[in-house]
Amino acid sequence: MTSAAKKIGKQTIKLQNPPKIISTFSIVGPKEGEGPLKDYFHEIINDDTLGKDSFEKAESEMMYTAIKGAISSANLKEEDIEYLFAGDLLNQIVSSGYAARELNIPFFGLYGACSTMAESLSMASLFLDGGFARYVVASTSSHFSSAERQFRFPLEYGSQRNPTAQWTVTGSGAMVLSDHGDFPRVTYVTTGVVKDYGEKDANNMGAAMAPAAVDTIYNHFKDTGRKPSDYDVIATGDLGKVGKEITEKLLLEYGYDIKDVYVDCGEMIFDDERQNTDSGGSGCGCSAVVTCGYFYKKLMRREIKKMLLVSTGALMSTTTSLQGESIPGIAHAVAIEID
Repeated sequence: MTSAAKKIGKQTIKLQNPPKIISTFSIVGPKEGEGPLKDYFHEIINDDTLGKDSFEKAESEMMYTAIKGAISSANLKEEDIEYLFAGDLLNQIVSSGYAARELNIPFFGLYGACSTMAESLSMASLFLDGGFARYVVASTSSHFSSAERQFRFPLEYGSQRNPTAQWTVTGSGAMVLSDHGDFPRVTYVTTGVVKDYGEKDANNMGAAMAPAAVDTIYNHFKDTGRKPSDYDVIATGDLGKVGKEITEKLLLEYGYDIKDVYVDCGEMIFDDERQNTDSGGSGCGCSAVVTCGYFYKKLMRREIKKMLLVSTGALMSTTTSLQGESIPGIAHAVAIEID
């Protein structure tokens, strides 16, 4: 089978040997553990420092816990895993690097901002489809306190939050993928194109990322010939209330009405009014824990059978923001199905 035969359309690969997601693990912080999805997470911590002396160390520990938990749930050992694909939001993806330091697994470090769950799942799936491994792990994480002080303001400053702002999820999700078993399988991977429509406000990430989500979803439909009704769920990663509304409206202009099947992980993970999270959740960990916790359990129970995960990311840095640059957006889509 040539690569040209697997590539369909402009941006999509149809996997000839669909990899199976044989186990997942999700770990979340106290605030996420009080939200609407609390019953779906594998572990809820009651101290967001995890007993460590920095939030960065705590985030790395969460990812390590998620990866080990997913491997254990699959009844495998660390040495069975042939590759680890992981990334996070922190400078030089240190959460992932330090988690990988504790694991004797060949490591690909990825950065796609908050799109990293779909990016790592995409890369892991392509590796398996190509026959390069039998067991691989895809993982990502974020932490409110580590991300907030890197991208916005020092925590001690206590800045007023904008109504369009989102709350970075404290959590990590990990998946073990294999080439066999009766589990949810990855059937299509649509890789996103960077889109930038000039948004500069770091407190309005949903608006910055929405055009990328629209472009990826539109091209997924165009490449595959599918339509919204072919899916039980189309889930964007962390557009929040504002970005979700923009995405719905723009896709309608392209002729796709997705509102009956469309949800956003950032809007789902918190009760915005009760938990005071403004426009919803965000961060690499957002789509990771909602997918590894909530959606995976729904798939395994056959309550949903086809979903399109579209993790969304903002590819800016603190330096570029201070230099007045706009915020480029990216979104990657992965189709997950079970019979």
